[in-house]
Amino acid sequence: MRLIKQGFERDGSGFVTLFPEELEDMWYAYNLIRPQDLLRASALRRVTTESATGSTSSTRVHTTLTIRVASLDFDPQSSQLHVSGRIAEETKFAKVGQYHTLDLELQRNFTLEKDGEEAWDSVARGIIKEACNPVKSADVWAVVMQEGLANLAVLTGARTVLRQRVEVSIPRKRGGRAGDHDKGLEKFFQTTLDTLLRQIDLNESKPILLASPGFTASSFQKFIIDTATRTGNKALMAQKANLVVVHSSSGHLHSLNEILQTPEVLARLKDTQYAREGKLMDDFMTLLRKDDGRAWYGPNEVEKAVDKGAVGRGGGVLLISNALFRAQDVAIRKRWVRLVDKVRDVEGGEVRTLSSEHESGKRLDGLGGIAAILTFPLDDLDEADEDAEIPHESGDGEQI
Repeated sequence: MRLIKQGFERDGSGFVTLFPEELEDMWYAYNLIRPQDLLRASALRRVTTESATGSTSSTRVHTTLTIRVASLDFDPQSSQLHVSGRIAEETKFAKVGQYHTLDLELQRNFTLEKDGEEAWDSVARGIIKEACNPVKSADVWAVVMQEGLANLAVLTGARTVLRQRVEVSIPRKRGGRAGDHDKGLEKFFQTTLDTLLRQIDLNESKPILLASPGFTASSFQKFIIDTATRTGNKALMAQKANLVVVHSSSGHLHSLNEILQTPEVLARLKDTQYAREGKLMDDFMTLLRKDDGRAWYGPNEVEKAVDKGAVGRGGGVLLISNALFRAQDVAIRKRWVRLVDKVRDVEGGEVRTLSSEHESGKRLDGLGGIAAILTFPLDDLDEADEDAEIPHESGDGEQI
């Protein structure tokens, strides 16, 4: 993402003009745009004209429209972002109040304007800073497989995306018919490799995790190297050093969580955002199992810990899901922004916003979307008056 222009007022209102350069930027835009924001972007609109004789004709015209955002629809597989709302500024082709859906596109500017006090809060500005950081964490490819099934996924700094699933029927090994099994396995490996080559850029050097129960992953690694040697594919052979074979309990995507905790993978990914967030969740779960009062989760429990100064300098860590910042209720969003600001700016603690599209973020979502590692133990934070519970929303607007 490239920052083209920005202008912020003292009261927190203002605008930014951004230039999305890659699919990952649409994920950042999805987390940045909120209902009631003003969004200006290129649009393709159908216009109906009537001639002097009364006949009508319909054409599509390229124009620029400004809408007051009502809803967002993000497709995580294709990284397409559709933003719907009512037109806020009249143009030659559209009147104020008419409904339109803007499809944000790569290589085309869009301008986002937020009005109201503290509309551009620290979290929103942090998203822009991260999205426009040219030194983002490198992508990591993973092939999680078992005989006849392979899931090809890409891990970025913000998301885990399943790019393709390969399924090939492989005959079982039976007396005198082992050859059928071997042919089926070779077909499966060839299909998986062809699919992988359509997804990755061989000119880039990025880790490729091959994971499976048993010896399927190591056999696939050998198949890749043998294929590169046989075909003289030097670019594929150059990827040999990037292939990392690890064990998994199954060939399904959920096994990624255990794969990313293995020592050999952690060693390769130690500098990536994914690995750092995964380790923090592991540290939190270890403390939670010890039950020594240094690990708490849940909105009210964590807020109490912060109020007592237990999530500050000296090891305090606030873990919060980015899904909480997509709450449609402004008051609820401000609740979490204030908590983040207090931990980071007042108490001096560390704040980690975990992506709900990563395994670590999904684990955190299962705990209510918020947790904390304390600098000193606290007891009985969960003893609260039920009437004092403050509901909060998930990213889809549901109360938790």
